[in-house]
Amino acid sequence: MAKVKMKTNRTAAKRFKITGSGKIKYTKGGVSHYNTKKSSKRKRQGRRPQYVPENLEHKVKALLPNDV
Repeated sequence: MAKVKMKTNRTAAKRFKITGSGKIKYTKGGVSHYNTKKSSKRKRQGRRPQYVPENLEHKVKALLPNDV
């Protein structure tokens, strides 16, 4: 009998990307509208890519078993 592959969590696959070094990159949410009350610094920091902390990486990698 063939081995059954685990399914990738599609919502996580859309939000996270695994970099070449193995870190998990994502884009911060909450910067698409209602921006007038936010400071320039807060909006600028929202454009930068974010990285999942090491203590949570195993949880995200469990949702992405086939390294999407």
